[in-house]
Amino acid sequence: MAARRFPAEWEKQEGILLCFPHNGNDWPGKYAAIQWAFVEYIKKIAEQETVFLVVATDDLKIKVTEMLEMATVNLKNISFIIKKTNRSWMRDSGPIIVENNGKREALNFNFNGWAKYKNWQLDKHVPDTVAAHLKIPVNNVTYKGKNVVLEGGALEVNGSGTLITSEECLLDPEIQVRNAGFTKEDYEAIFLEYFGVTNTIWLKDGIIGDDTHGHIDDLCRFVSKNTVVTVVEDKPKDKNYHPLQENLKRLHHAKLEDGSKLNVVELPMPSPIIFDGLQLPASYANFLIINKTVLVPTFNDAKDHIALTILADCFPDRKVIGISCIDFIWGFGTLHCLSQQIPK
Repeated sequence: MAARRFPAEWEKQEGILLCFPHNGNDWPGKYAAIQWAFVEYIKKIAEQETVFLVVATDDLKIKVTEMLEMATVNLKNISFIIKKTNRSWMRDSGPIIVENNGKREALNFNFNGWAKYKNWQLDKHVPDTVAAHLKIPVNNVTYKGKNVVLEGGALEVNGSGTLITSEECLLDPEIQVRNAGFTKEDYEAIFLEYFGVTNTIWLKDGIIGDDTHGHIDDLCRFVSKNTVVTVVEDKPKDKNYHPLQENLKRLHHAKLEDGSKLNVVELPMPSPIIFDGLQLPASYANFLIINKTVLVPTFNDAKDHIALTILADCFPDRKVIGISCIDFIWGFGTLHCLSQQIPK
């Protein structure tokens, strides 16, 4: 068996993979605002490391370059990849990059639009294109002769052998079924083979409004090898209250790969954001860790500063910066969903 390891997000990065938004349907009525919000997001990352920026066409590359120049972005740290995509959610359609016997390998997890949308045929080629740009081998993930469908947003690791995911996302037998008939044992065999994971913690359900049906990166995140932050809702009548209490209980009973207890830090939920009758999946857990900074989604909410303070305590060696995601969240995701780290 290959000696693979899925590095934790806080380990040294070469850069971050992003895809400049071009599908206005993902952000109805907000497309112009989204582009400038995205430029600001790129700027924060490019201050420290490379942004591998997927753009749909050469013409869009010219337009984006002009926008980046206007916003005084460090263009030396932008590495363009010309590739048409359906959407911009690189956490899920992009490759997951692991160590394989000390070298980098890109894993292609056969993206299929979260087993929900029909237009993903362009997105499924993103892993091969990015791997070719990085000059690293790509491996199509299979199990018992079948292609495996997994998204990066469903997986959270500590880099030392423990992975956290949710039953709602991977085990629901009827809604957004990624791999029909797969059991916990099947997934854990895949996690062992492709990520070197020996210990899986299963949470139950995701937050209300999550278009992916239970991604972990809106729920619970490792902030060190033995500590997680997990979102909790303080209003008992809120629809998120009981599911998040169940997840909190499971985390308090969970063990790490060495048998020790997990340290659990609670993170608040922002007040519900309702758009067109839908509750949007706004969550402070959708932060992105880069080399010297943690970029945290904020929502013009009184709890923004509480979340930033909690995360600053969790990352004493990094700056913690809030980025307004009141526009991004109209597309059902924010900073972590839009990005994928490229480990050094």
